[in-house]
Amino acid sequence: MKRLSKEKKNQLALVGMVTAIVMAGLWFGLISVQQNKAAKISRDCEAAEQKLTLVRKSIQDSEQLAAQVAEVAAKLGKLEAGMATGDLYSWAINSLRQFKTPYKVEIPQFSQIDGPKDTTMLAGFPYQQATLTIGGTAFFYDFGRFLADFENAFPYIRVQNLQLEPMSAMASNDAEKLTFRMDIITLVKPEA
Repeated sequence: MKRLSKEKKNQLALVGMVTAIVMAGLWFGLISVQQNKAAKISRDCEAAEQKLTLVRKSIQDSEQLAAQVAEVAAKLGKLEAGMATGDLYSWAINSLRQFKTPYKVEIPQFSQIDGPKDTTMLAGFPYQQATLTIGGTAFFYDFGRFLADFENAFPYIRVQNLQLEPMSAMASNDAEKLTFRMDIITLVKPEA
């Protein structure tokens, strides 16, 4: 380099700087863009592989899911078979009278049934509801057993507005009896 003239040295330095600028331009303009695209493609491939794994797992579990759907449909059909249909008042009276037979509970008061109407439990629920108010007398223990067994036997019926009061004692053996009044809300099976 000592033998080169000053002009040649300047030209050589200029060629080096231009080469460095062109190389930097190529790096930032082409290579880094290609690296970013390759990284994005790699991320997309990983996401697609995860989705493919999920789809394969769903396909493998489809038989099990179909069996579960059939089981749930059978349970729903069984529950719907016990739901109120047709004449709601007679259905409610007959169901209550049949159910209360083994219990020492007297239910002489039945109001007119209110419904069927849209449910207040859940919006957009596919069933309607009907409300019946009943009243009667029983000893506390007998009524508690009756109520617990009633709610367990009819999962589509809900008891609301339960009122318990001591019965006015006319006879000495009825001094511990209670009078009760409650609303029974039942789901109504939609007409086919």
